[in-house]
Amino acid sequence: MSDTKESNAHTEFHRLWWHSRRGMLELDVLLLPFLEEAYRDLEPDDQDRYRKLLTCEDADMFEWFMQRSKPEDPDLRRIVEMILNRVQPD
Repeated sequence: MSDTKESNAHTEFHRLWWHSRRGMLELDVLLLPFLEEAYRDLEPDDQDRYRKLLTCEDADMFEWFMQRSKPEDPDLRRIVEMILNRVQPD
C-alpha cells in the first residue's frame, strides 16, 4: 500500500515537472527550481495553487513574474508572490 502511494506521488511530481517546463527560459528558471526545492514542503492549498498556476497561459505568467502586472485571482497572486519571494528575498 505504501509503495503504491509513493509511486503515485512520484508520478504526480514527474507530471508536474513536465508541466512546469514551459519552453520560455524566463519561466523555466523560476518554476522548475520552485517545484524541485519548495513544492513538497508547501501546504496542500498552496500545492493546489501551484497546479492552478500551471494551467495559465505563458504570456500571463511572464507578465506576472516580470512584475508588469499581477493576477486578479487571489490564489494565483499568492503563488506568484511565493515564487518571486524565493528569488527576491527581502
